[in-house]
Amino acid sequence: MPQAAAFFDLDRTLMSGASAFPVGVEAWREGLASNTDILKWGLAALSFKVLGDKGEASDEIRGAFLTRIAGSPAGSLDEVGRAALPKLVSRVRPESRKLLKMHHEKGRDTWIVSASPQLIVEPLATALGMTGAIGTKGKVVDGRYTGELDGPFVYGAGKSIAIEKLAAERGYDLERCYAYSDSISDLPMLEVVGHPVAVNPDSHLDAVAHERAWPVVIFARKTKRAFAASAVATVAGGSAAIAYVLGRNHGRAAALAESKFRLWRR
Repeated sequence: MPQAAAFFDLDRTLMSGASAFPVGVEAWREGLASNTDILKWGLAALSFKVLGDKGEASDEIRGAFLTRIAGSPAGSLDEVGRAALPKLVSRVRPESRKLLKMHHEKGRDTWIVSASPQLIVEPLATALGMTGAIGTKGKVVDGRYTGELDGPFVYGAGKSIAIEKLAAERGYDLERCYAYSDSISDLPMLEVVGHPVAVNPDSHLDAVAHERAWPVVIFARKTKRAFAASAVATVAGGSAAIAYVLGRNHGRAAALAESKFRLWRR
């Protein structure tokens, strides 16, 4: 059994952008999210891609999602996961794939550690040939989701707790393990291993990484800068329009949601 592993944050680290929006679109198609939800999540995903993780927003989106699926059959997320998987795989960075290959060649296990639902991240890990995934689980009672968590929210300190638990179960030597993330919210996860790496770090994590002499790697720097320049303008000009639409009737919201979805896929 390997004595070391590499742990990867998902959004803006292993893959570009946020997983919440493509998953949210599929949940919307399955009737598990409203038109208003998808509009809010779309704007949040755009902001996340430009500005990085804002903990309060992450909590709000995932909390809203858990509330939405309350009462749904336990298998309702299976179809969402299957439909979203190709989109998530397509967003995995080429550099991330090379890192996975490198760790596999060194005999290390590889894991996704994400606040996203377990039923979403587990199939993604399998598709990428990874050892597995640690995600957030929704509580199921009598075959239906309750809208509550089953276990810890795998975010912030929750990630380090999950990694320590897995290391104890699998016999990993954490001093020999690696962790990759873009966000200061994952500082606990980075601190728990012997080899933390900052990937496209936000300003706070970048400062910590330089202070502690951690490796800092930048993926797709030119693309990131070009996107940021255009997307900041989009956020500034579009937030008022989205706020207006959210106040309109159901039919107008549905039409705009479909429009947003098509634009996002281009």
